[in-house]
Amino acid sequence: MRVLNEIRFDNLRGDLFGGVTAAIIALPMALAFGVASGAGPAAGLYGAVLVGLFAALFGGTPTLISEPTGPMTVVMTAVIANLIAANPEQGMAMAFTVVMMAGVFQILFGALKLGHYVTMMPYTVISGFMTGIGIILIVLQLGPFLGHATPAGGVIGSLQSLPALIADIQPAETALAVFTFGLIVAFPKRLQRLLPPQLIALVAGSLVSVFLFSELDIRRIGEIPTGLPALQLPVFTAAEWQLMVVDAAVLAMLGSIDALLTSVIAENLTRKEHSANKELFGQGVGNLASGLFGGIPGAGATMGTVVNIQTGGRSALSGLTRALLLMVVVLWAAELTANIPLAVLAGIALKVGVDIIDWSFLKRAHRVSPKAALIMYGVIALTVFVDLITAVALGVFIANVLTIERMVKLQSESVKAITGPGECAKLTQDEQTLLERAQGRILVFRLGGPLIFGVAKAISRQHAVLDEHQVLVLDFSDVPVLGVSSSLAIEQIVLNDLQQSRPVFIAGAKGEVRKRLATLGVIDRLPAEQVVDSRQEALQAASDLLDRAPAQDAPTGPATA
Repeated sequence: MRVLNEIRFDNLRGDLFGGVTAAIIALPMALAFGVASGAGPAAGLYGAVLVGLFAALFGGTPTLISEPTGPMTVVMTAVIANLIAANPEQGMAMAFTVVMMAGVFQILFGALKLGHYVTMMPYTVISGFMTGIGIILIVLQLGPFLGHATPAGGVIGSLQSLPALIADIQPAETALAVFTFGLIVAFPKRLQRLLPPQLIALVAGSLVSVFLFSELDIRRIGEIPTGLPALQLPVFTAAEWQLMVVDAAVLAMLGSIDALLTSVIAENLTRKEHSANKELFGQGVGNLASGLFGGIPGAGATMGTVVNIQTGGRSALSGLTRALLLMVVVLWAAELTANIPLAVLAGIALKVGVDIIDWSFLKRAHRVSPKAALIMYGVIALTVFVDLITAVALGVFIANVLTIERMVKLQSESVKAITGPGECAKLTQDEQTLLERAQGRILVFRLGGPLIFGVAKAISRQHAVLDEHQVLVLDFSDVPVLGVSSSLAIEQIVLNDLQQSRPVFIAGAKGEVRKRLATLGVIDRLPAEQVVDSRQEALQAASDLLDRAPAQDAPTGPATA
């Protein structure tokens, strides 16, 4: 397998233009997410450079742009707040250690080839937690939007402080935030491919603050130190170890889902297949490097990826170009950001929060499925007011239980007990004739589809109500998978009939189904001539056995219990 991502030079102009455009979009977003997370604007820039660079080098999606994203920033904000509260002196260093650990988790996900499974969760759950993350990001920006620092206590703390924030509103900063938000919303869509609205809003908001509000005390980013970031060695204490591992697992899982969903979007736009496991490895290396140098975590960014593709990017060269341009800003031009007002960054982050919310599904979820809507609303509430891992775990569990219930209901309908002609349309004319001759003495137990564990009850129930038969035919012709629970229910049926000296025939059991029956010892209990390839063979043999026995007696056949 190729170690590096696909880097080509046959589309040089498109890749360079795509990388430059993605870098222009990334700059304001990185600053906004760095400030929103609590780690500072420099951490946002370091994350944008390092995650983007290493994910582009080692990832599995050539056109993917990786950088700090809204969902990752929301989780990182909670991580920083919790660890600083637990350990004021080492909390920030521990938060960067969590980012490193999340990168290691993602590398392990890729090595264990879990990429295919990471996104295998119901859309209702994905929609719910993405909407919940959008709401969290909006709530956390209410303080900066009104001219104050984000209150302590996360979502609850921000909501509780809202009356005091409104009472002490800073008009100039709120005006800048509203101006920034409104400019991004009103920016003409036809120009967005040429001029990123976030950058225009960043520049315009900064200029307005300098020329119109120069005499006011407006909170600004301040000068960001230029040069290479300092190495952050892993820091942790035994007491916080378990908390850090859980936080890292949440970041890793969210980053993996975020990146792989964006990879699917990139694949649909370029018609070029991505490697999910390789992408997880690249994302992991990127986050590991970001944490080592004091950057916030990142993932595949939908906005940057789509713009990169639309402006000509086709290989990982575009992602490398973007990372190198941002590195130039970090090394030599960071002082240019000193006059950017924090309120402008709050307006940008607030718009990101609004965009993350799945408005399309929110509007129609109740029409699509009331149960799906309840799951989505439950995940939203848990994400906002409890935590992300509880929301996802509970949402996936409930959604899977409902799905299994539907599957069991459908599969149970395919379990059919047949004693006479005309009871099943799938019987051939010859098979119906054989059943008619048997006059109800042969019970055909037709099984269809994957027999998962929930079908076991239906199998037992069907057999229990049809006890008046002399020969049993178990038809596995349409069964591709036989679960453990269903196989045990079938074993019990076979044992019951053999104990009552009723011959049992097994028809059409192939491959894994036959292997499972053999493992349980069901096939070994029957004579070889009673394990046949087709239903008609079984019916013919059962009919011949009945013909040889007295009509009033049940045939014992050669089978024994």
